[in-house]
Amino acid sequence: MGTVVVGYVPKPEGHAAVRAAVAEAQLRDASLVVVSSHRGNDEGAEVERELASVQAVLAESGVAYEVRQVGGGFEPAEDLLSIAEASSAELIVIGLRRRSPVGKLILGSNAQRILLDAHCPVLAVKAV
Repeated sequence: MGTVVVGYVPKPEGHAAVRAAVAEAQLRDASLVVVSSHRGNDEGAEVERELASVQAVLAESGVAYEVRQVGGGFEPAEDLLSIAEASSAELIVIGLRRRSPVGKLILGSNAQRILLDAHCPVLAVKAV
């Protein structure tokens, strides 16, 4: 059984990424690893509440999953890439946010790093 790794943030793009990752995991008959990378300035109770709602969606999907909360020294891209490599992921799913016309010239630094440095294919989805 393969593994799909998804980066989750409690924003519309994070929810879109989780939905797409669940669909990919079902299609590939793979397990799912949800990576929630947060820094010290995040509200602990809010993060826990958001992750509980994501876990409810995952439980309903029937996909085997694991949620990893990562905080501390590394950047979110580094957290996601290291977990994906350690899990031998066959796919990474990330969410992208809408950008202004000028912002479209440059992807976010985390998204760009993941797209360029990932050892496996990356699916980038946008929030609807």
